[in-house]
Amino acid sequence: MRSEFLPFAKPDVSEEAIADVVDSIRSGWITTGPKAQRFENSFGEYVGSPYSLAVNSATAGLHLALLAFGIGPGDEVITTPLTFAATVNTIVWVGAKPVLADIDPVTLNIDPALVEKAVTPRTKAIIPVHFAGRPCDMDAIEAIAKRHRLVIIEDAAHALGADFRGRRIGAPLGERHAAVFSFHPTKNITTGEGGMVCTECEDAAEKVSVLRQHGMSKGAWNRYAVTGNPHYDILFPGLKYNMLDIQAAIGSDQLKHLEAFNAKRREIVDLYRRKLGGLKTLSLPPVPDPKDTHSWHIFTPLVETDRLEMSRDEFMGKMREKNIGTALHYQAIHLFSYFSENYGWKRGDFPNAEYVSGRIISLPLFPAMTDDDIADGVEAVLEICG
Repeated sequence: MRSEFLPFAKPDVSEEAIADVVDSIRSGWITTGPKAQRFENSFGEYVGSPYSLAVNSATAGLHLALLAFGIGPGDEVITTPLTFAATVNTIVWVGAKPVLADIDPVTLNIDPALVEKAVTPRTKAIIPVHFAGRPCDMDAIEAIAKRHRLVIIEDAAHALGADFRGRRIGAPLGERHAAVFSFHPTKNITTGEGGMVCTECEDAAEKVSVLRQHGMSKGAWNRYAVTGNPHYDILFPGLKYNMLDIQAAIGSDQLKHLEAFNAKRREIVDLYRRKLGGLKTLSLPPVPDPKDTHSWHIFTPLVETDRLEMSRDEFMGKMREKNIGTALHYQAIHLFSYFSENYGWKRGDFPNAEYVSGRIISLPLFPAMTDDDIADGVEAVLEICG
Protein backbone atom coordinates (compact mmCIF):
# COMPACT_ATOMS: atom_id res chain seq x y z
CA MET A 1 0.00 0.00 0.00
CA ARG A 2 1.17 3.54 -0.75
CA SER A 3 2.43 5.53 2.21
CA GLU A 4 0.98 8.74 0.75
CA PHE A 5 -2.61 9.13 -0.42
CA LEU A 6 -3.03 9.46 -4.20
CA PRO A 7 -5.94 11.82 -4.94
CA PHE A 8 -8.10 11.27 -8.00
CA ALA A 9 -7.22 14.83 -9.14
CA LYS A 10 -4.68 17.48 -8.20
CA PRO A 11 -3.97 20.90 -9.78
CA ASP A 12 -0.54 21.71 -11.21
CA VAL A 13 0.15 25.44 -10.69
CA SER A 14 3.49 26.84 -11.88
CA GLU A 15 5.81 29.17 -10.01
CA GLU A 16 5.15 31.78 -12.71
CA ALA A 17 1.44 31.69 -11.92
CA ILE A 18 2.13 32.00 -8.20
CA ALA A 19 4.39 34.99 -8.88
CA ASP A 20 1.64 36.62 -10.95
CA VAL A 21 -0.84 36.13 -8.10
CA VAL A 22 1.65 37.74 -5.71
CA ASP A 23 2.04 40.62 -8.17
CA SER A 24 -1.74 41.15 -8.10
CA ILE A 25 -1.82 41.17 -4.33
CA ARG A 26 1.08 43.60 -4.07
CA SER A 27 -0.42 45.88 -6.71
CA GLY A 28 -3.52 46.36 -4.58
CA TRP A 29 -5.76 45.35 -7.51
CA ILE A 30 -7.11 41.89 -6.67
CA THR A 31 -10.71 42.03 -7.91
CA THR A 32 -11.83 42.09 -11.56
CA GLY A 33 -9.41 44.15 -13.60
CA PRO A 34 -6.73 44.00 -16.31
CA LYS A 35 -5.68 40.40 -15.65
CA ALA A 36 -9.26 39.18 -15.98
CA GLN A 37 -9.49 41.00 -19.31
CA ARG A 38 -6.19 39.46 -20.41
CA PHE A 39 -7.43 35.97 -19.52
CA GLU A 40 -10.72 36.55 -21.38
CA ASN A 41 -8.85 37.66 -24.50
CA SER A 42 -6.42 34.74 -24.53
CA PHE A 43 -9.19 32.24 -23.80
CA GLY A 44 -11.33 33.62 -26.62
CA GLU A 45 -8.40 33.30 -29.01
CA TYR A 46 -7.83 29.70 -27.94
CA VAL A 47 -11.40 28.46 -28.45
CA GLY A 48 -12.20 30.84 -31.33
CA SER A 49 -14.98 32.70 -29.54
CA PRO A 50 -15.70 36.37 -30.36
CA TYR A 51 -16.83 36.98 -26.78
CA SER A 52 -15.43 35.23 -23.69
CA LEU A 53 -16.60 36.39 -20.28
CA ALA A 54 -14.93 35.25 -17.06
CA VAL A 55 -17.13 34.40 -14.09
CA ASN A 56 -16.60 32.90 -10.64
CA SER A 57 -17.85 29.40 -11.53
CA ALA A 58 -19.29 27.38 -14.38
CA THR A 59 -22.52 27.25 -12.37
CA ALA A 60 -22.64 31.05 -12.55
CA GLY A 61 -21.89 30.83 -16.27
CA LEU A 62 -24.79 28.45 -16.94
CA HIS A 63 -27.13 30.63 -14.89
CA LEU A 64 -26.08 33.78 -16.75
CA ALA A 65 -26.29 32.11 -20.17
CA LEU A 66 -29.87 31.02 -19.49
CA LEU A 67 -30.78 34.53 -18.31
CA ALA A 68 -29.02 36.16 -21.27
CA PHE A 69 -31.12 34.19 -23.74
CA GLY A 70 -34.33 35.07 -21.92
CA ILE A 71 -35.14 31.59 -20.63
CA GLY A 72 -37.46 31.63 -17.63
CA PRO A 73 -40.85 30.63 -16.20
CA GLY A 74 -42.98 28.51 -18.51
CA ASP A 75 -40.00 27.39 -20.61
CA GLU A 76 -38.52 23.90 -20.82
CA VAL A 77 -34.83 23.05 -21.14
CA ILE A 78 -33.67 19.60 -22.22
CA THR A 79 -30.51 18.12 -20.71
CA THR A 80 -28.94 14.84 -19.62
CA PRO A 81 -29.57 12.88 -16.41
CA LEU A 82 -25.83 12.03 -16.19
CA THR A 83 -24.37 15.34 -15.05
CA PHE A 84 -23.51 17.35 -11.98
CA ALA A 85 -26.47 18.94 -10.20
CA ALA A 86 -25.42 22.45 -11.27
CA THR A 87 -26.62 21.79 -14.83
CA VAL A 88 -30.17 21.22 -13.65
CA ASN A 89 -30.06 23.58 -10.66
CA THR A 90 -29.47 26.58 -12.91
CA ILE A 91 -32.49 25.66 -15.04
CA VAL A 92 -34.59 25.56 -11.87
CA TRP A 93 -33.21 28.91 -10.63
CA VAL A 94 -34.32 30.77 -13.77
CA GLY A 95 -37.81 29.36 -13.23
CA ALA A 96 -37.76 26.99 -16.20
CA LYS A 97 -38.58 23.28 -16.17
CA PRO A 98 -35.74 20.77 -16.65
CA VAL A 99 -36.58 17.93 -19.06
CA LEU A 100 -34.27 14.90 -19.20
CA ALA A 101 -33.32 12.80 -22.23
CA ASP A 102 -31.44 9.57 -21.51
CA ILE A 103 -27.83 8.97 -22.52
CA ASP A 104 -26.26 6.88 -25.23
CA PRO A 105 -24.92 3.84 -23.30
CA VAL A 106 -21.61 3.91 -25.21
CA THR A 107 -20.63 7.59 -25.27
CA LEU A 108 -22.46 8.45 -22.01
CA ASN A 109 -23.56 11.68 -23.71
CA ILE A 110 -27.16 12.74 -24.28
CA ASP A 111 -28.89 10.77 -27.04
CA PRO A 112 -29.99 13.17 -29.83
CA ALA A 113 -32.86 10.87 -30.88
CA LEU A 114 -34.28 11.13 -27.35
CA VAL A 115 -33.74 14.89 -27.35
CA GLU A 116 -35.94 15.13 -30.45
CA LYS A 117 -38.66 13.12 -28.73
CA ALA A 118 -38.52 15.39 -25.67
CA VAL A 119 -39.15 18.61 -27.61
CA THR A 120 -42.52 20.27 -26.92
CA PRO A 121 -43.96 23.70 -27.80
CA ARG A 122 -42.52 24.95 -24.49
CA THR A 123 -38.95 23.84 -25.21
CA LYS A 124 -36.59 26.81 -25.48
CA ALA A 125 -33.10 25.35 -25.05
CA ILE A 126 -30.88 22.26 -25.01
CA ILE A 127 -27.95 21.89 -22.63
CA PRO A 128 -25.71 19.08 -23.93
CA VAL A 129 -22.99 18.01 -21.50
CA HIS A 130 -19.70 16.79 -23.02
CA PHE A 131 -19.28 14.02 -20.48
CA ALA A 132 -15.68 13.38 -19.35
CA GLY A 133 -14.50 15.54 -22.27
CA ARG A 134 -15.95 13.45 -25.10
CA PRO A 135 -17.86 15.79 -27.44
CA CYS A 136 -21.57 15.23 -27.88
CA ASP A 137 -22.96 14.67 -31.38
CA MET A 138 -23.22 18.39 -32.03
CA ASP A 139 -24.25 17.97 -35.69
CA ALA A 140 -27.40 16.15 -34.60
CA ILE A 141 -28.08 18.51 -31.70
CA GLU A 142 -27.55 21.58 -33.88
CA ALA A 143 -29.97 20.18 -36.48
CA ILE A 144 -32.64 19.67 -33.79
CA ALA A 145 -32.06 23.19 -32.47
CA LYS A 146 -32.44 24.71 -35.94
CA ARG A 147 -35.63 22.78 -36.69
CA HIS A 148 -37.27 23.97 -33.48
CA ARG A 149 -35.51 27.36 -33.11
CA LEU A 150 -33.88 26.38 -29.81
CA VAL A 151 -30.95 27.85 -27.95
CA ILE A 152 -27.91 25.60 -27.40
CA ILE A 153 -25.91 26.12 -24.20
CA GLU A 154 -23.03 23.67 -24.15
CA ASP A 155 -22.04 22.54 -20.66
CA ALA A 156 -18.37 22.29 -21.54
CA ALA A 157 -17.12 21.99 -17.96
CA HIS A 158 -15.22 18.81 -18.92
CA ALA A 159 -14.33 19.73 -22.47
CA LEU A 160 -11.61 22.38 -22.61
CA GLY A 161 -9.36 21.39 -25.50
CA ALA A 162 -11.90 19.01 -27.05
CA ASP A 163 -12.88 19.20 -30.75
CA PHE A 164 -15.96 17.95 -32.56
CA ARG A 165 -15.29 17.29 -36.25
CA GLY A 166 -12.52 19.86 -36.20
CA ARG A 167 -14.55 22.54 -34.37
CA ARG A 168 -13.07 23.49 -31.03
CA ILE A 169 -15.67 23.16 -28.26
CA GLY A 170 -16.53 26.77 -27.41
CA ALA A 171 -16.25 28.02 -31.01
CA PRO A 172 -19.36 29.68 -32.52
CA LEU A 173 -22.45 27.73 -33.56
CA GLY A 174 -24.63 30.75 -34.33
CA GLU A 175 -26.38 33.60 -32.57
CA ARG A 176 -28.47 31.27 -30.38
CA HIS A 177 -25.49 29.53 -28.79
CA ALA A 178 -23.14 29.70 -25.81
CA ALA A 179 -20.61 27.36 -24.22
CA VAL A 180 -19.67 27.37 -20.54
CA PHE A 181 -16.36 26.11 -19.13
CA SER A 182 -15.23 25.29 -15.59
CA PHE A 183 -11.92 26.05 -13.85
CA HIS A 184 -12.60 24.08 -10.67
CA PRO A 185 -9.40 22.55 -9.18
CA THR A 186 -10.18 19.15 -10.75
CA LYS A 187 -10.62 20.51 -14.28
CA ASN A 188 -8.16 20.56 -17.19
CA ILE A 189 -7.03 24.03 -16.12
CA THR A 190 -7.90 25.80 -12.88
CA THR A 191 -8.28 29.26 -11.41
CA GLY A 192 -9.11 27.85 -7.97
CA GLU A 193 -12.77 28.35 -8.76
CA GLY A 194 -14.05 30.00 -11.91
CA GLY A 195 -15.70 29.68 -15.28
CA MET A 196 -15.99 31.20 -18.74
CA VAL A 197 -18.99 31.93 -20.96
CA CYS A 198 -18.25 31.91 -24.70
CA THR A 199 -20.66 33.15 -27.38
CA GLU A 200 -20.77 34.99 -30.69
CA CYS A 201 -24.08 36.67 -29.80
CA GLU A 202 -23.25 40.28 -28.96
CA ASP A 203 -26.53 40.85 -27.12
CA ALA A 204 -26.06 37.73 -24.97
CA ALA A 205 -22.44 38.68 -24.24
CA GLU A 206 -23.48 42.16 -23.17
CA LYS A 207 -26.15 40.78 -20.86
CA VAL A 208 -23.73 38.29 -19.28
CA SER A 209 -21.18 41.07 -18.81
CA VAL A 210 -23.69 43.30 -17.04
CA LEU A 211 -25.51 40.59 -15.08
CA ARG A 212 -22.30 39.14 -13.64
CA GLN A 213 -21.64 42.36 -11.71
CA HIS A 214 -24.90 43.50 -10.12
CA GLY A 215 -26.43 44.64 -13.41
CA MET A 216 -24.12 47.69 -13.44
CA SER A 217 -23.30 49.42 -16.70
CA LYS A 218 -19.65 49.64 -15.59
CA GLY A 219 -17.44 47.14 -13.78
CA ALA A 220 -14.99 47.99 -11.01
CA TRP A 221 -12.07 48.36 -13.42
CA ASN A 222 -14.00 50.97 -15.43
CA ARG A 223 -15.05 52.88 -12.31
CA TYR A 224 -11.83 52.99 -10.32
CA ALA A 225 -9.04 52.99 -12.91
CA VAL A 226 -7.17 56.23 -13.60
CA THR A 227 -9.38 57.03 -16.58
CA GLY A 228 -12.54 55.58 -15.04
CA ASN A 229 -15.88 57.27 -14.50
CA PRO A 230 -17.44 56.78 -11.04
CA HIS A 231 -21.01 57.01 -12.35
CA TYR A 232 -22.92 53.95 -13.49
CA ASP A 233 -26.44 52.76 -14.18
CA ILE A 234 -28.25 49.57 -13.15
CA LEU A 235 -29.51 47.99 -16.36
CA PHE A 236 -30.84 44.70 -14.93
CA PRO A 237 -31.19 43.21 -11.43
CA GLY A 238 -27.82 41.46 -11.56
CA LEU A 239 -25.72 39.08 -9.50
CA LYS A 240 -22.21 38.92 -8.07
CA TYR A 241 -20.54 36.46 -10.43
CA ASN A 242 -17.32 38.19 -11.52
CA MET A 243 -13.85 36.61 -11.60
CA LEU A 244 -11.00 38.14 -9.59
CA ASP A 245 -7.67 39.20 -11.06
CA ILE A 246 -5.90 36.88 -8.61
CA GLN A 247 -7.86 33.98 -10.16
CA ALA A 248 -7.28 35.18 -13.72
CA ALA A 249 -3.53 35.40 -13.07
CA ILE A 250 -3.53 31.64 -12.48
CA GLY A 251 -5.84 31.01 -15.44
CA SER A 252 -3.70 32.88 -17.98
CA ASP A 253 -0.68 30.78 -17.07
CA GLN A 254 -2.67 27.55 -16.94
CA LEU A 255 -3.98 28.17 -20.46
CA LYS A 256 -0.40 28.25 -21.75
CA HIS A 257 0.09 24.71 -20.43
CA LEU A 258 -3.30 23.30 -21.52
CA GLU A 259 -2.07 21.39 -24.57
CA ALA A 260 0.75 19.80 -22.54
CA PHE A 261 -1.67 19.00 -19.70
CA ASN A 262 -4.11 17.33 -22.10
CA ALA A 263 -1.31 15.41 -23.84
CA LYS A 264 -0.26 14.01 -20.46
CA ARG A 265 -3.86 13.06 -19.73
CA ARG A 266 -3.98 11.10 -22.99
CA GLU A 267 -0.73 9.31 -22.08
CA ILE A 268 -2.17 8.23 -18.73
CA VAL A 269 -5.41 7.08 -20.37
CA ASP A 270 -3.42 5.02 -22.89
CA LEU A 271 -1.50 3.40 -20.02
CA TYR A 272 -4.73 2.55 -18.22
CA ARG A 273 -6.04 0.98 -21.41
CA ARG A 274 -2.95 -1.17 -21.89
CA LYS A 275 -2.79 -2.33 -18.28
CA LEU A 276 -6.49 -2.75 -17.52
CA GLY A 277 -7.95 -3.60 -20.93
CA GLY A 278 -8.01 -7.34 -20.28
CA LEU A 279 -10.20 -7.19 -17.19
CA LYS A 280 -13.70 -8.62 -17.55
CA THR A 281 -14.85 -7.01 -14.32
CA LEU A 282 -14.09 -3.46 -15.47
CA SER A 283 -15.49 -1.89 -18.66
CA LEU A 284 -13.20 0.89 -19.87
CA PRO A 285 -14.48 4.00 -21.65
CA PRO A 286 -14.62 3.41 -25.41
CA VAL A 287 -11.94 4.79 -27.70
CA PRO A 288 -13.09 8.22 -28.91
CA ASP A 289 -14.17 8.84 -32.49
CA PRO A 290 -10.98 9.49 -34.52
CA LYS A 291 -12.65 12.53 -36.11
CA ASP A 292 -12.93 14.18 -32.66
CA THR A 293 -10.57 15.19 -29.87
CA HIS A 294 -11.39 13.98 -26.35
CA SER A 295 -10.07 16.22 -23.55
CA TRP A 296 -10.07 13.40 -20.95
CA HIS A 297 -11.12 15.43 -17.97
CA ILE A 298 -11.87 12.16 -16.16
CA PHE A 299 -11.32 8.46 -16.86
CA THR A 300 -14.49 6.60 -15.93
CA PRO A 301 -14.62 2.80 -16.24
CA LEU A 302 -17.67 0.86 -15.11
CA VAL A 303 -17.34 -1.69 -12.33
CA GLU A 304 -19.20 -4.76 -13.60
CA THR A 305 -20.70 -5.49 -10.21
CA ASP A 306 -22.33 -8.81 -11.16
CA ARG A 307 -19.08 -10.30 -12.43
CA LEU A 308 -16.96 -8.87 -9.63
CA GLU A 309 -19.55 -9.73 -6.96
CA MET A 310 -18.85 -6.37 -5.39
CA SER A 311 -20.69 -3.04 -5.51
CA ARG A 312 -19.09 0.05 -6.96
CA ASP A 313 -19.04 1.63 -3.50
CA GLU A 314 -17.26 -1.43 -2.09
CA PHE A 315 -14.73 -1.14 -4.91
CA MET A 316 -14.11 2.52 -4.02
CA GLY A 317 -13.70 1.54 -0.37
CA LYS A 318 -11.06 -1.05 -1.24
CA MET A 319 -9.19 1.50 -3.36
CA ARG A 320 -9.24 3.88 -0.40
CA GLU A 321 -7.82 1.14 1.83
CA LYS A 322 -4.88 1.03 -0.59
CA ASN A 323 -4.47 4.82 -0.31
CA ILE A 324 -5.78 5.42 -3.84
CA GLY A 325 -8.41 8.09 -4.34
CA THR A 326 -11.40 7.70 -6.64
CA ALA A 327 -14.54 9.72 -7.32
CA LEU A 328 -18.14 9.24 -8.47
CA HIS A 329 -19.16 11.12 -11.62
CA TYR A 330 -22.16 11.00 -11.39
CA GLN A 331 -25.22 9.76 -9.59
CA ALA A 332 -28.07 10.14 -12.06
CA ILE A 333 -29.91 13.41 -11.45
CA HIS A 334 -33.40 11.92 -11.33
CA LEU A 335 -32.42 9.71 -8.38
CA PHE A 336 -31.86 12.68 -6.05
CA SER A 337 -34.78 13.32 -3.71
CA TYR A 338 -35.43 16.96 -4.66
CA PHE A 339 -35.77 16.23 -8.36
CA SER A 340 -37.80 13.06 -7.98
CA GLU A 341 -40.19 14.77 -5.57
CA ASN A 342 -40.63 17.94 -7.63
CA TYR A 343 -40.58 16.59 -11.19
CA GLY A 344 -42.05 13.13 -10.73
CA TRP A 345 -38.97 11.33 -12.01
CA LYS A 346 -38.54 7.80 -10.72
CA ARG A 347 -36.21 4.86 -11.01
CA GLY A 348 -36.69 3.24 -14.40
CA ASP A 349 -37.33 6.49 -16.29
CA PHE A 350 -33.78 6.76 -17.65
CA PRO A 351 -32.37 3.22 -17.58
CA ASN A 352 -29.08 3.92 -19.38
CA ALA A 353 -28.14 6.69 -16.96
CA GLU A 354 -29.19 4.50 -14.02
CA TYR A 355 -27.04 1.57 -15.17
CA VAL A 356 -24.00 3.82 -15.49
CA SER A 357 -24.77 5.69 -12.27
CA GLY A 358 -24.60 2.49 -10.24
CA ARG A 359 -21.26 1.35 -11.69
CA ILE A 360 -19.17 4.33 -12.76
CA ILE A 361 -15.94 5.25 -11.02
CA SER A 362 -13.29 7.91 -11.73
CA LEU A 363 -9.71 6.71 -11.43
CA PRO A 364 -6.83 9.12 -10.67
CA LEU A 365 -6.06 11.30 -13.69
CA PHE A 366 -4.06 14.53 -13.56
CA PRO A 367 -0.96 15.80 -15.39
CA ALA A 368 1.32 15.79 -12.33
CA MET A 369 0.93 12.01 -11.85
CA THR A 370 4.27 10.22 -11.78
CA ASP A 371 5.01 6.80 -13.27
CA ASP A 372 4.89 5.41 -9.72
CA ASP A 373 1.48 7.01 -9.15
CA ILE A 374 0.10 5.40 -12.29
CA ALA A 375 1.66 2.04 -11.44
CA ASP A 376 0.19 2.15 -7.93
CA GLY A 377 -3.27 2.94 -9.26
CA VAL A 378 -3.10 0.14 -11.82
CA GLU A 379 -1.78 -2.36 -9.26
CA ALA A 380 -4.57 -1.53 -6.83
CA VAL A 381 -7.24 -2.07 -9.49
CA LEU A 382 -5.70 -5.36 -10.60
CA GLU A 383 -5.49 -6.66 -7.03
CA ILE A 384 -9.13 -5.75 -6.29
CA CYS A 385 -10.28 -7.29 -9.56
CA GLY A 386 -8.34 -10.48 -8.79
